[in-house]
Amino acid sequence: MFNRIIKRGNRKAPKAESAASLPPAGQATVTVNLASRSSGADPGSPRQLHSSPAPGAVPQIESLPLFRDVPVLERQALFLRKLRICSVLFDFSDTLKSAREKEVKRQTLSELVDFVQSGSGRLNEQVQEELVRTVDVNIFRSLPPASHENTGVEPTDPEEEDPYLDPAWPHLQLVYELLLRYVVSSDTDTKVAKRYIDHSFVLRLLDLLNSEDPREREYLKTILHRIYGKFMVHRPFIRKAINNIFYRFIFETERHSGIGELLEILGSIINGFALPMKEEHKLFLVRALIPLHKPKPVGMYHQQLSYCIVQFVEKDYKLADTVIRGLLKYWPVTNCQKEVLFLGELEEVLEATQPAEFQRCMVPLFKQIARCLSSSHFQVAERSLFLWNNDHIVSLVAQNRSVILPIIFEALEKNMLGHWNQAVHGLTANVRKMFLDMDSDLFEACQQQYLEKEEKTKYLEAQRESAWRSIEAALQEKKRL
Repeated sequence: MFNRIIKRGNRKAPKAESAASLPPAGQATVTVNLASRSSGADPGSPRQLHSSPAPGAVPQIESLPLFRDVPVLERQALFLRKLRICSVLFDFSDTLKSAREKEVKRQTLSELVDFVQSGSGRLNEQVQEELVRTVDVNIFRSLPPASHENTGVEPTDPEEEDPYLDPAWPHLQLVYELLLRYVVSSDTDTKVAKRYIDHSFVLRLLDLLNSEDPREREYLKTILHRIYGKFMVHRPFIRKAINNIFYRFIFETERHSGIGELLEILGSIINGFALPMKEEHKLFLVRALIPLHKPKPVGMYHQQLSYCIVQFVEKDYKLADTVIRGLLKYWPVTNCQKEVLFLGELEEVLEATQPAEFQRCMVPLFKQIARCLSSSHFQVAERSLFLWNNDHIVSLVAQNRSVILPIIFEALEKNMLGHWNQAVHGLTANVRKMFLDMDSDLFEACQQQYLEKEEKTKYLEAQRESAWRSIEAALQEKKRL
């Protein structure tokens, strides 16, 4: 058995592996010591030609002429050679290591960006394939662990963490710029480009949105939005992939750096939805967007989420009832800052709500608003009172005052009698006066009802205390006996 193991260890490498260690023809200007381990590609795949140099080795990169210094017919070939230079990866943990080679690559990337942006000529299919492969080699990598994932470190509030800045950004930025210019170029034929910018490529771009570097996420957001706009064949897949990211974030991890950027992309997508709205889009609202109010770090992306929600209501006013009931379902109980965010979003939704939809949800809605009005946290009480500064909301309330005022009257009276904050006290007085001016008879009826309820409460309290005193007296009498 031992001899067999020894023989297996001495077997020759497959031909594909030995061939992969040889540089391709026409790549004499690039001298790289290739690493022995693969980067995840198949052994025979051309991508293995672009592996990073072995540890300790310094890749030697020779400068190539500028595009303007060669004839027009030779520029495509030169573009291809420059792409192969840009497929060499460097270690940015040491800023002094391979400084000249890093600068040559940076200048070469800048030239490629300028060439694509200038529209000097349509890139042939071979060059497009190599361009996407170069982007692939540079940007698709294992992201460093987030600070909260380090062992022995307590999880911290993501809003308080300093953003991670990738040291390789001088090269990454230009690679992203190259991809962006390629995607938006009018010379890029989508029928050809979709062979290389396929579902797998798009999915890996979406995965990179979990990067902690905000500069990288900004580029990815722009690129993905452009891909969605240009490659119609990818649209359903992109929406489904974003859905899956949201599901995992909501129901499993509650950790993702790019939720805000994904919602910004969706904001533009929702804006372009045709009417009548497809059932698929309504399900996305109910199953993904509304539950995004649940996770603790909602404050990091609430502005973008609120924009998407309001877009749905503005597109289809009949969704207002669904949205408001969804907000009430995930309404925070102990997180006052989150309550303030919800109240702000609620105002925007109500501004786009029609009277018929408002009537369907006004009872549970104003029961929640009444709880907010009487909150001891002054920001919550103040923000809920600010709703009456909105003319459209005041109009909806005025039309349904006979239902709404009895629900919130007690909260208003308690604020007037005992809230500790003067600003809340003043705003409450304004709202009371508004209702009194709207319908004095209704106001007086609610006031009478409130006084009767208070009297009944006091009577029951007195009875309860009397009953306890009787029990205590009977107990004392029993002890004496």
